[in-house]
Amino acid sequence: MSRSRLGIVVAALAFLAGCGPSADNLAELKSTQSEIGARLATLDTKLDALASAPVPSAPPPAFDPDKIYDLPVGASPVKGPAGAKAVIVAFADFQCPFCAQSATLVDDVLREYPRDVKLVFKQLPLTQIHPLAMHAAKASLAAHRQGKFWPFHDVLFEKSRALEPENVKRYAEESGLDLERFDKDLSAPAIATQIDDDMRLARAAGVRGTPALFVNGRRVSNRSREGLKAMIDPLLAAQAK
Repeated sequence: MSRSRLGIVVAALAFLAGCGPSADNLAELKSTQSEIGARLATLDTKLDALASAPVPSAPPPAFDPDKIYDLPVGASPVKGPAGAKAVIVAFADFQCPFCAQSATLVDDVLREYPRDVKLVFKQLPLTQIHPLAMHAAKASLAAHRQGKFWPFHDVLFEKSRALEPENVKRYAEESGLDLERFDKDLSAPAIATQIDDDMRLARAAGVRGTPALFVNGRRVSNRSREGLKAMIDPLLAAQAK
């Protein structure tokens, strides 16, 4: 331990002992000082070892980026042209803040490719860590039955930190939904089945967290505008030949 640090320890101990310590107090202070000095020296050694340790390399992707999965659209909400050459499938959770960011990113990409790219939304509420996600998923599909999935999707992500059922109902009212029908559809078995189907599909595709994006069945490893374009552009060029 450096002299300056040791001096600080001595001064601190003297301050705690009060002004004008007795001989017995001074002996006790010296003993305590030696013990603290030894412990700090051990801590310095451990910190030096941590600082000199090599930085571990990034782990490899937990999935095969070249594998193509069968991800049928089914009854899922779709945004974009029916004949799109590139299809983005998004597995998402409305209580997940990263999903909200990903939704904004995908919207930017859709605007850049208005004739060639469409989005399919799949439900993946992570109920173990997001207790409000399942209700939000059901609410979004109840809105889908009234033709307002995408506006309500945007509201739910905007309010992802306040998805308590009473709030979600208020958002539905503010969105112009028929509340009587909305409440009825929330408990519809078909909506629960659709969410279960999406979750099974996610597991079959190796998805363990959200957001998870696929382009024409291939998992997106770089969730950025550049990463999506790097997957979309070759598809469009190949189909243009």
